[in-house]
Amino acid sequence: MAFEYSSAEPTRAEVDRMPGPVLLEFGAGWCGHCQALAPALDALLEHRPEIRHLAVADGPGRPLGRSFRVKLWPTLVLLRDGEVLRTLVRPRPDEVREALDAFSQSG
Repeated sequence: MAFEYSSAEPTRAEVDRMPGPVLLEFGAGWCGHCQALAPALDALLEHRPEIRHLAVADGPGRPLGRSFRVKLWPTLVLLRDGEVLRTLVRPRPDEVREALDAFSQSG
C-alpha cells in the first residue's frame, strides 16, 4: 500500500510530545523522488509496526517542514520520544533500511 501525503499536519509541539519511535516523511504526491522511494519504504515499514509513520505533505508555507529545515523531498526524520535521531534527505532504499535497522536496535 502506498502512503498518501496528508495535508493535515501535526504541530511541532505535538511531534515533540509523540512517544516512542516516529518516522516523519516529508514530500509531495507529484514528487518523482518520493514516488520512487514509496514502494521500498512501504516494504521496510511493513515489518516494523512499532514505528509510527507520518507522511506529511510539504511545500511553501508548511510550518512543520520548515521547523525540520526540509529543503528537498523526500526527507525522512527519525525521532524517538520527540528527539531527532537522524535525518535522511533523498535517501536510497538501502540507506533507509540501514537507518531503520539502527533505529529499531537503539530502542
